[in-house]
Amino acid sequence: MLGELLDNVRQRHPLIHNITNYVTVNDCANILLACGGSPIMADDIGEVEEITALCGGLCVNIGTLNARTIPAMLCAGKKANELGHPAVLDPVGAGASRLRTDTALRLLDQVRFAAIRGNISEIKTLALGSGSTQGVDADVGDAVTADTLEETVRFAKGFALKTGAVIAITGAIDIVADGDRAFCVFNGRPMMGSVTGTGCQLSALTAAFVTANPDRPLEAAAAAVCAMGVCGELAHARLGGLDGNASYRNYIIDAMYRLDGDTLEQKANYKIV
Repeated sequence: MLGELLDNVRQRHPLIHNITNYVTVNDCANILLACGGSPIMADDIGEVEEITALCGGLCVNIGTLNARTIPAMLCAGKKANELGHPAVLDPVGAGASRLRTDTALRLLDQVRFAAIRGNISEIKTLALGSGSTQGVDADVGDAVTADTLEETVRFAKGFALKTGAVIAITGAIDIVADGDRAFCVFNGRPMMGSVTGTGCQLSALTAAFVTANPDRPLEAAAAAVCAMGVCGELAHARLGGLDGNASYRNYIIDAMYRLDGDTLEQKANYKIV
């Protein structure tokens, strides 16, 4: 099932408009190219409506907010809604500052998102209206573990019902949920946390998968999460004695470039609850 969704991305080459942060913009562009999509990076309010209209999907990432880009995000999101294009929100660091929290909540209020991807602290902040993070990382106290998995699945399903979006909570265990079902994903490697931007890449990847599979947003988002985790595993297996996190970053992109549907189907480790 998941392999077919990746194959659709490679066959349909979705063009994704990214309003993302300047720390990871290059990696987001490269992961989209590696999966078979195409990226456009544009954040000036003077062109975002035109670019959104040109593309099939939109990814909004609030990682490096400023007064110039916030109106552009809202404008692009509303245009995507008007055209029926799927939009993905990555609320990077929501809960770390009032600006980030208010902006994420404003986006959630004014734009209809097909999927929202973040760590557990960011998603809790959106759901509760306030929260705390360790910078842009999840608060240790919020971590999803085997003991808290059932509770977190209920939370994700409830928030999905409230927002109408697929909710993807990523961490040591990933949860991808709509109001009825949740994929609990067990792929990935801890070292992925040592590479800046794997979450941002995943949000861009999710936009490509959802755009290429518009009738199956839950499965598409789950396939993106599994694909990123599988590539983290494949890249880790490739590391040599002199390799570090910079090599690992490149190997993850290489693994995505070479990933096919059959390999994703074989290596995806998940359960549906």
